[in-house]
Amino acid sequence: MRPIDPPKPLATLMVATCNVLNLANPGRVFYDNQDPYSQTEFDRKLTWLGDRFRMLNADVLAVQEVWDDAALKGALGRSGLRYDFVAVPGAENDATHGGAQGTPRVGIATRLKVEAMQSFAEFPPGFQVDVPGLGLHTRFERPPLVATLRMKHGQSLTVLTAHLKSKRPKFLQDAQGNPTEDRDDRKVMALASLRSLIMRGAEAMALRCLVIDLLHRTSMPLVVLGDFNDTPDSVTTQLICATNEIAYDRSARDVALFNAYDLQGDAALKKDVAYSHIHQGSPSVLDQILVSEEFVQNGRNSVGDVKRVDYFNDHLHEGRDRTRSDHGFVRALLRLRMPPQDASQPPAPQPPPPAS
Repeated sequence: MRPIDPPKPLATLMVATCNVLNLANPGRVFYDNQDPYSQTEFDRKLTWLGDRFRMLNADVLAVQEVWDDAALKGALGRSGLRYDFVAVPGAENDATHGGAQGTPRVGIATRLKVEAMQSFAEFPPGFQVDVPGLGLHTRFERPPLVATLRMKHGQSLTVLTAHLKSKRPKFLQDAQGNPTEDRDDRKVMALASLRSLIMRGAEAMALRCLVIDLLHRTSMPLVVLGDFNDTPDSVTTQLICATNEIAYDRSARDVALFNAYDLQGDAALKKDVAYSHIHQGSPSVLDQILVSEEFVQNGRNSVGDVKRVDYFNDHLHEGRDRTRSDHGFVRALLRLRMPPQDASQPPAPQPPPPAS
């Protein structure tokens, strides 16, 4: 009779993604058509976010729509939790930077050791896309952020945070920001909506290229999380995941991504509350957590699984208030097998993310 192998110990990792809705310092103009936050509004926003961060209690917190990293650090401070590393590239508040300009940025806060971090603004050479009336789309509006992290038991993993182009119509305007198109013309509206779709598709394609570079011929687990501004079954999200390729090419698993919600264990409580945004009364999932095959249970290269995915979205029914977020927050509990420890052989370091 074959002996039963003892279960291997598992280490847990909590990751979450949060679109914090224009997190900016008080008095700071972030969009010309929006008033800056008063000190009172700012305090309310930081307190609200701090409460949500404390509830999430994530080891890795991915954030989107940050204009000032000082504001994010303030919200984290109000959570009462300790994060040893906080970064929002392009939104620094220091002697040479006054926060993000033009568009908000993505960032990360984590308790894990950060071994490498890189922000990717440009599309790969040769992968630019022509947008009607705008010319070549060559870069992300909000550059994705890649970080290589190490857990306490030695396992390294890569985390990629992204925020893709919204569905808001992209109208043409002059250098001063004045419209050059009739925005009341329904045909112009259709063309402007197509521009947004093409731009989001181009960003999804460029993100896919980055995912391929990170996953090809490596066993490093990857977690991709953020605001995709599209649903899990959309063309753009599927372009990033490429799980459909597995049906006719099994080697595609090496560079595919899987929706963490679909990988939850049998005991997971799947409810009809899995949405992160409400537009004109219609709920949808725009904020997603995707994982590489290393988190597919019993997979060939599995090193763990997805235990549970939770959606924190009750505040979406509390009325519109810019001191709260207009997106729900998504959290996943991941588990990774702990390798046998040999005191004489420390874990081998993993390479940093490759350049795009």
